[in-house]
Amino acid sequence: MIVDSHHHFWNPGERKYPWMGPELNAIRRPFSPDDLAPIAANAGVERTVLVQTVASVAETVEFLAVASRHPLIGGVVGWVDLTDADVAPTIDGLRSGEGGDKLVGVRHQVHDEPDPDWLRRDDVQRGLAAVEAAGLAYDLLVRTRELPAAHRAATWHPNLRFVIDHAGKPRIADGARDTEWEGAMVAMAALPNVTCKLSGLVTEAGSETWTQEQLEPYIRRVLDWFGPERCMFGSDWPVCLLAAGYSEVIDTIRKVAGEDEDVFARTATRVYGLKS
Repeated sequence: MIVDSHHHFWNPGERKYPWMGPELNAIRRPFSPDDLAPIAANAGVERTVLVQTVASVAETVEFLAVASRHPLIGGVVGWVDLTDADVAPTIDGLRSGEGGDKLVGVRHQVHDEPDPDWLRRDDVQRGLAAVEAAGLAYDLLVRTRELPAAHRAATWHPNLRFVIDHAGKPRIADGARDTEWEGAMVAMAALPNVTCKLSGLVTEAGSETWTQEQLEPYIRRVLDWFGPERCMFGSDWPVCLLAAGYSEVIDTIRKVAGEDEDVFARTATRVYGLKS
């Protein structure tokens, strides 16, 4: 069984996506379960984790409703305002609504915050405590700049399951070895409550110009630092389509990690508490 721990749906005709600039025009169209289902089946993917795309509780409500109707979607990583004093009731409301049992985590676009120490703020800490109390995971959408604050947050909340998205977005396209990213990720890997997604790397390598040789050192380092039991495959579909097809992304990870059951299913199932 393969679990895809990271993908999205969106519809630019119905919602604005602030991060979707002109460089993403190729994927500026609706993507839905009907688009994903056949390619996931063809790739042998049996379950997925649907991840938020905007800072919107309404989107999370929609995603949970979609997940309730599609068995392929094993879980939803949604969005809540961590800085809101009423974050705990908001989480409770999501869990009591349609598809609420499929809420498995929370995410915020931390790398878009002006403050690199956003994750250290007192109000954010209160929000993370609410996520922990709800038994959910917290996805870290960060770059190297935010990893020190992410490390502090993960240290302050040792019982909260943190998941680094897209391997912390190393600067693969720059060509030079990203030693700053390496140091920050080694520190994250030393924390037992942190896992890492092998996702989004084809686009970090420069869209259509990427090669397997470019990605392999980064994939191997993450696997060495965290171990397969704390790594999980994610397609980052449909963003990945800027650089590679769905099956090609899976094959890229497989060429380095092999058929490891932790990477391709068990880690995501355990960390997100996906039901069988």
